[in-house]
Amino acid sequence: MKFGTFSLLRQVPTCKGGRFTRVLQSVRAVVREFSASANALQDCWKNGNESKEIDDVHTLFRYCTNLQSAKCLHARLVVSNAIQNVCISAKLVNLYCYLGNVALARYTFDHIQNRDVYAWNLMISGYGRAGNYSEVIRCFSLFMLSSGLQPDYRTFPSVLKACRNVVDGNKIHCLALKFGFMWDVYVAASLIHLYCRYGAVGNARILFDEMPFRDMGSWNAMISGYCQSGNAKEALTLSDGLRAMDSVTVVSLLSACTEAGDFNRGVTIHSYSIKHGLESELFVSNKLIDLYAEFGSLRDCQKVFDRMYVRDLISWNSIIKAYELNEQPLRAISLFQEMRFSRIQPDCLTLISLASILSQLGDIRACRSVQGFTLRKGWFLEDITIGNAVVVMYAKLGLVDSARAVFNWLPNKDVISWNTIISGYAQNGFASEAIEMYNIMEEEAGEISANQGTWVSVLPACSQAGALRQGMKLHGRLLKNGLYLDVFVGTSLADMYGKCGRLDDALSLFYQIPRVNSVPWNTLIACHGFHGHGEKAVMLFKEMLDEGVKPDHITFVTLLSACSHSGLVDEGQWCFEMMQTDYGIIPSLKHYGCMVDLYGRAGQLETALNFIKSMPLQPDASIWGALLSACRVHGNVDLGKIASEHLFEVEPEHVGYHVLLSNMYASAGKWEGVDEIRSITRGKGLRKTPGWSSMEVDNKVEVFYTGNQTHPMYEEMYRELTALHEKLKMVGYVPDHRFVLQDVEDDEKEHILMSHSERLAMAFALITTPAKTTIRIFKNLRVCGDCHSVTKFISKITEREIIVRDSNRFHHFKNGVCSCRDYW
Repeated sequence: MKFGTFSLLRQVPTCKGGRFTRVLQSVRAVVREFSASANALQDCWKNGNESKEIDDVHTLFRYCTNLQSAKCLHARLVVSNAIQNVCISAKLVNLYCYLGNVALARYTFDHIQNRDVYAWNLMISGYGRAGNYSEVIRCFSLFMLSSGLQPDYRTFPSVLKACRNVVDGNKIHCLALKFGFMWDVYVAASLIHLYCRYGAVGNARILFDEMPFRDMGSWNAMISGYCQSGNAKEALTLSDGLRAMDSVTVVSLLSACTEAGDFNRGVTIHSYSIKHGLESELFVSNKLIDLYAEFGSLRDCQKVFDRMYVRDLISWNSIIKAYELNEQPLRAISLFQEMRFSRIQPDCLTLISLASILSQLGDIRACRSVQGFTLRKGWFLEDITIGNAVVVMYAKLGLVDSARAVFNWLPNKDVISWNTIISGYAQNGFASEAIEMYNIMEEEAGEISANQGTWVSVLPACSQAGALRQGMKLHGRLLKNGLYLDVFVGTSLADMYGKCGRLDDALSLFYQIPRVNSVPWNTLIACHGFHGHGEKAVMLFKEMLDEGVKPDHITFVTLLSACSHSGLVDEGQWCFEMMQTDYGIIPSLKHYGCMVDLYGRAGQLETALNFIKSMPLQPDASIWGALLSACRVHGNVDLGKIASEHLFEVEPEHVGYHVLLSNMYASAGKWEGVDEIRSITRGKGLRKTPGWSSMEVDNKVEVFYTGNQTHPMYEEMYRELTALHEKLKMVGYVPDHRFVLQDVEDDEKEHILMSHSERLAMAFALITTPAKTTIRIFKNLRVCGDCHSVTKFISKITEREIIVRDSNRFHHFKNGVCSCRDYW
């Protein structure tokens, strides 16, 4: 048989009209595609080497880089009758699969007369490569039923990868046993991958332990299986038996180190990769950047990145994300610009990091540009992740209306979309809206089920709003699905009960959940501090140390705050010193702020001022704000003026601090100072945050604003308050006019005090709830001294327990006594 150009023309049959033309065009196409190889083969065969004909046909496959050339080759093989060779036909099947046309591959496969196992394996793996796993199973079933052949070790890996559940995998496992391929390293590794993929890690480990020989692929399968199932520590323990590692092993173990929080082990693996030349592998370097970013070691991230000879989009995304996660947005933006100069086009992951970076910078205009860019690219429609990221971006900026608008526009919403908008509302103080969004999700989301992220988003909203009944309803849901034992969900539940005034329930939940890290301990210490139980908070801290749990910087923030609310100055100083000497934690501004608050509440104002002057860090608004607040409580106007001067230098636009200074002047009767501060506030366009109180009655949250007369039951509430005040005066109550922040007559001052939001809430509760039931009120600002005194009297004459949570802490009023012992 000749394959030269003229030999091809001689094989063309005599045709009439257009038919000859079409055949000739087809042959010319073949000539164009394969002229070089065909001429070479012709020279070979002229020299009498026709025995090499079949082998030389294989060289034609090297020239097929697209579907058109593959079709031309197919035509050539049909014309030359070489298609009858099973090996060549099977190779053509594989070529079509490689080029992505599985239909032509199947057409070719169906025309092979004597299919062998090699041909079947190629067709099965071709379906798998195309992601058509149902066809893989169907083709394998056809092979077993109709071919009369036995599978070999190449058959099982493709079929195992296509199994959609453990049951199907068990069937293939049995077949592997039957045909004697159980301990083939490729088959065993595929079985391990399958069992790990569907959560049967125990089965995978049994199989791994029984293997008579393990290659690197088997080790990698088992280690990555542990990582995928969340058993990072098991993966690291298993790797102790490894004598050598390849790049795949290194990447899996670096992921395990990140998940397990084992930084030192990660550094050791990095050293191994350098020693054995694995660090130069692109995906190893990318994973190293992720590892160091997770542990906040940006210097090491940058070193790895700088040593990379080749960087792909993943490399740039990793280094940008590293700075974004560690809240260095300016450097992240700089890297993004370098990436663009390198002509690397951003993808969805780049834009997700960029959205977070710009929200950290507070650049609203640039954030809207990001949204516009993603809209032009059509990524909102392609990837729900980018839409969720834009919702998060606006929520972080405090633009909840924009976040809600983007959320409503998303064509497809997943559970993360709902979690994002719920947490966005909650984090911006819109607790009622967050709870409402959760209820809408339950009613309208259809097949979307709440997950861990949902619960840890909506439970804090219940805490903010004081929606105890809603929180208890969620607790019931969690009891059914068992998620209440999850450390994060259980901690959120305990926090909800603690911040809704049910400290005993919070403590009960705390002892049911795992307490192996500091997160649950921090929450419960904070709850006790919030209730004024500083001694109990210190006891919990000591119990935490006894159980071997290492405290972190948040632990000491909550502990110092608890000491501050209870006046435990000595204990607070002990904690502050222990944090540095025993645990090597460098105090942050939050820790210094707690110490200033501790001294200030205790009336040690000069000590607080000297402490600020000795700080190694530049004091921020929270430091001077704590001192100003203490000056307001203890009536030290002169020191308060010094604190306010420093305060307005670092944060001149914060309306709350202006109000605090104005209130201090008003308490001291210095009305000219009040007028001056109010004039400055108006000139800056600042508006005072209105005081409000809320309470839950009949599964509905009622909100009351100070001085507001629009509530439907205002007249009944005012009559109740008027009658109540007459009774209070009879048992010794005297209005404290120092807490009236306006220069008016005494009668008007008494009326202003009576219209404070917490008193309106108490009047409403007395009218609408049964006698002797507990009243729970939540206030957004600090309770004033006069309202605190009134509430003690009301709890005594009405025989009601009244629980008030203000912006600082809880007050439990019972029989005329408050749990704070008048120290708050």
